[in-house]
Amino acid sequence: MTDLYIGMMSGTSLDGVDAVLVRFDETGRPALLADHVLPYPAAIKQAVLALQPRGHDELHRSQTLANQLADIYAQTVQQLLAKAGRAPGDIRAIACHGQTVRHAPHDGYTIQLGNMSRLAELAGIDVIADFRSRDVAAGGHGAPLVPGFQQGAFSSVDEKRVILNIGGISNLARLHAGAAAIGFDCGPGNMLMDAWCLRHTGQPYDDDGRWAAGGAVHAPLLAALLAEPYLTQPPPKSTGRDLFDDAWLADKLNALSAQPSPQDVQATLLAFSARSIADAILEHCRGNQAVYVCGGGARNGALLAEIARLLPGQRLEAIEALGLPAQLIEAIAFAWLGWRFDRRQAGNLPAVTGAQGPRVLGALYPR
Repeated sequence: MTDLYIGMMSGTSLDGVDAVLVRFDETGRPALLADHVLPYPAAIKQAVLALQPRGHDELHRSQTLANQLADIYAQTVQQLLAKAGRAPGDIRAIACHGQTVRHAPHDGYTIQLGNMSRLAELAGIDVIADFRSRDVAAGGHGAPLVPGFQQGAFSSVDEKRVILNIGGISNLARLHAGAAAIGFDCGPGNMLMDAWCLRHTGQPYDDDGRWAAGGAVHAPLLAALLAEPYLTQPPPKSTGRDLFDDAWLADKLNALSAQPSPQDVQATLLAFSARSIADAILEHCRGNQAVYVCGGGARNGALLAEIARLLPGQRLEAIEALGLPAQLIEAIAFAWLGWRFDRRQAGNLPAVTGAQGPRVLGALYPR
């Protein structure tokens, strides 16, 4: 049996598909062999966003989108294999997260779209998918799942660490020797900033936080954002676009007596993301010494500078210092979950997700 896995992740930022080719040793340590990123077409991004709220003809729209996503995933796999000089028969399995369109663990479900039977047919490779549902069935949130991988890959007996992922949503994993690992979603990462930037500048994101850095934080708006009850809920907890969407921000803005400028709103959204992250670390990761950052937010210098300012005495570094690329941690983690599934080993951390116990995560779609 080959030990090569493809991990695929398309997250809440909706920028596209991250794919990695990984080899695991017997302990589950990864060796990254190749990677590829395929951006989403604008129509796919809009179709995903349109399914976030409840609406008309959801069943047909969701299944049509699932087929389109499978085609994009298959194209990503083909391009990754070509880059790596590999054939489908060299790969044990594709571990595909799918695209989250509805996350409602409080109602007993979470939906990650993608026609995985179609992907297996197109790629000619076994597909492992639907990683979150088993944890939800066991009473958990189905998220975050990456801390299970991070615990094995990044734990240290010499340093109290936090692994901070800043994607559309920000989430952290506390890795402190002698203490149980915990992890949870802190709140919005890039999601609100990206949407606001696109609306007012036409750019998909605020490059290095430069636009935000030229604005001023609007104190009343920041206070309104920080008053969101989710932020003070104890973990385990998870969130997404089901809460922190454009309508949520519009409600906060409409309640203000005076409207800030668009650039000041961007500065305030950056401050909000930084505060929600820093407050979570200070509250739940006391004694922490270092924060290692991954995800798209690792490229936002203004955001990282503000987080560092709010965490005096803690070292803030990109996760490359620990040997893996910041943009690919989640894709590698889902490859690891596929590897765990093949061995019928649990992939969740119950202390993180709130599940009743360890569970084998995923479902197999044979080629």
